[in-house]
Amino acid sequence: MGAAGSKLEKALGDQFPEGERYFGLENFGNTCYCNSVLQALYFCVPFREQLLEYYADNKNIGDVEENLLTCLADLFTQISSQKKKTGVIAPKRFVQRLKKQNELFRSYMHQKEARAAKSDPGTSSPSEKTANGPKNAQANGVSKEPLVTWVHKNFQGILTNETRCLRCETVTARDETFFDLSLDIEQNSSITSCLKNFSSTETLNAEDKFFCDKCCSLQEAQKRMKIKKPPHILVIHLKRFKYIEQLGRYKKLSYRVVFPLELKLSNTVEDADSEYSLFAVVVHVGSGPNHGHYVSLVKSHNHWLFFDDENVEMIDESAVQTFFGSAQEYSSNTDHGYILFYESLASSDKS
Repeated sequence: MGAAGSKLEKALGDQFPEGERYFGLENFGNTCYCNSVLQALYFCVPFREQLLEYYADNKNIGDVEENLLTCLADLFTQISSQKKKTGVIAPKRFVQRLKKQNELFRSYMHQKEARAAKSDPGTSSPSEKTANGPKNAQANGVSKEPLVTWVHKNFQGILTNETRCLRCETVTARDETFFDLSLDIEQNSSITSCLKNFSSTETLNAEDKFFCDKCCSLQEAQKRMKIKKPPHILVIHLKRFKYIEQLGRYKKLSYRVVFPLELKLSNTVEDADSEYSLFAVVVHVGSGPNHGHYVSLVKSHNHWLFFDDENVEMIDESAVQTFFGSAQEYSSNTDHGYILFYESLASSDKS
């Protein structure tokens, strides 16, 4: 990538951010999804800084067992400590650990790889076990509460599931944590409308009646999901791969879904708008779920960059909208935003 690297340095010129590194990642055979997510995480600056600090504090501790977090910290440290400003790094140790921990990543099918990262809680468990604290969470044989780490502090939000009995009007609320929001999508829609649908009221009746504790019986009810505590880093997964029963397989939805550079989150419990800024997009390139390619768009120091495995280049901010999707079902454009990373403007102001 010598020529490409020098091209990027030439394009940025005097504007190349001091101390920043822009490195492509080697592909080990269909690891483009992994590479794209790694780039998005690297340019999540609060997470990166805390991970580098964690590595610096723990690199000499022999009893820290290797896990995804230590491998990720090692990779980020490799990138940030490079003498060159641009180049290519092989994330071999991280990919090996990921394949060892999650068998779905051993497959060569792109969509299996993506679903593995989306569905398996094990992909985040090492960070929960080791960051900011000792691994053993037992004292006198009594299990303690799970550690709240900076992984949680950055990415975790809280949803409130509200159910209102239509007979006695009693509202039952149940909180649950989340690290990303998976949103159903529609043609010619937007992230804002998808979020409104996510929080829309659903009526539970017929076979789906709700057991009301106050009425002590099954009753018709209204149910809705609201965001009680928005996370500092909001990760939105667009459900572009849908199982079609008539076809007996998954189909990619190429729908045009507008994702703004600045997002206002209005469907929260407090009804106070939370403002976010887009800093990364993982893009699926291809017409179907079991083949294609993944790339990422990243905002760094007010510049937008395009990461395609080993290759890195600058793009204009206006180019981001070309990844919204296709307004028609059959289109030559198959590059569609799949996972969006937003940072809270409140948390970015603090940092």
